[in-house]
Amino acid sequence: MNARLSAACRLLPGVVAPRYDRARPSGIVHIGVGAFHKAHQAVYTDDALARSGGDWMITGVSLRSSDVADALNPQDGLYTLLVRGPAGVSARVVGAIARVLVAPQNPAAVLEALAAPSTRIVSLTITEKGYGIDPSTGGLDRAHPAIAADLSDPMHPQGAVGYLVEALRLRRERGLGGFTVLCCDNLPGNGRVVARLVGEFARERDPDLVQFIEADVSFPSTMVDRITPASTERTFADAQALTGCEDRAAVETEPFSQWIVEDRFVAGRPDWEAGGALFVEDVAPYEKMKLRLLNGSHSLLAYSGFVAGHAFVRDVMADADLVDVVARHMREAARTLAPVPGVDLDAYARDLRERFANPAIAHQTYQIAMDGTQKLPQRLLEPAAEALEEGLPLDSYAFAVAAWMRYALGRKEDGESYALRDPREAEIAARVGGDASPAAIVTTL
Repeated sequence: MNARLSAACRLLPGVVAPRYDRARPSGIVHIGVGAFHKAHQAVYTDDALARSGGDWMITGVSLRSSDVADALNPQDGLYTLLVRGPAGVSARVVGAIARVLVAPQNPAAVLEALAAPSTRIVSLTITEKGYGIDPSTGGLDRAHPAIAADLSDPMHPQGAVGYLVEALRLRRERGLGGFTVLCCDNLPGNGRVVARLVGEFARERDPDLVQFIEADVSFPSTMVDRITPASTERTFADAQALTGCEDRAAVETEPFSQWIVEDRFVAGRPDWEAGGALFVEDVAPYEKMKLRLLNGSHSLLAYSGFVAGHAFVRDVMADADLVDVVARHMREAARTLAPVPGVDLDAYARDLRERFANPAIAHQTYQIAMDGTQKLPQRLLEPAAEALEEGLPLDSYAFAVAAWMRYALGRKEDGESYALRDPREAEIAARVGGDASPAAIVTTL
């Protein structure tokens, strides 16, 4: 029986593992330590520590489940990254995460980590629904459960925005400076969005705190890209076979990775260039390109593929009819974009289709389909509105939205039901239930 991965586990010869000092202080607190963070930001940080060192270890925070902490903490924060490409699979051990805290179990420890003098960056991957954004205003949704709870009891936060504001209050009270808030979720202008949420929440508490945040905190926008499916038993088995150590925290991903960041950090940053991060003055053109070409196409593939019976994106990409539709959508979406510095949009679209078709990546259409009401506006509806205004074709947008509407019925052609996994699932079910006609369903959705 193989030993569990840890600092003491003997890896197989040739496995790349961290050789830097992992006992250095944590300069980063990351909220939302899921598979994507472990395949993306943590890997860039691992590369930065390997090349340049520094006090940039990561303290992870889970706002809900203890699953990630239960997997990572017994392994000294170590985990296996599997990179699957057409030519095969490779493995490396990533060591940038020092520990993971579970907020519901120990909220005080989370606040102390955020307020620690060593903390200089707080990054987030909590998905669109985790922020508490009012879709009608783009500001704070005071009816969001976590926002409502944290506004009523701000010193005992539950949500990400509440934790950020309370931590900044503590830092000001202790005479410490602020930190950089680095949103890495697929939100247009994600830095500006989170800055607005934090500012509105802080204003409810103390106008002086708002002044501190405006002077001492930065909110750079980012664009992140790496296809990362959910881990499976195959992931864990391959990690053990390639490293020689049992690893229940292993993740798998594709070879491609991209991170574009506005270079506005108030207290320094790691040498993320070591992993290939690109620092720019304005991330907006790259972000819009990715949301509309990659994420919009991904949603189209997920909904149409799922209702057509395809379990994985790679299977959808073997369906000639749907490949034609997604290629057309990419062409139509590209017409809503201004030129992107250093990017050939036709080549970018071709590369995307190759990545989607990667036979080694088992990315579930059902996984991508979740939270559609939070994702469709920026991925499909906003570019569709622009296309309509400019007199551009709308066929592929109409197809994608129709596929989502069919998915929203919550039942397959054989009558089997499935959960939408959407924050507005109950509302959708009430609207489409009963004997509503297709025309009525389209109107109500």
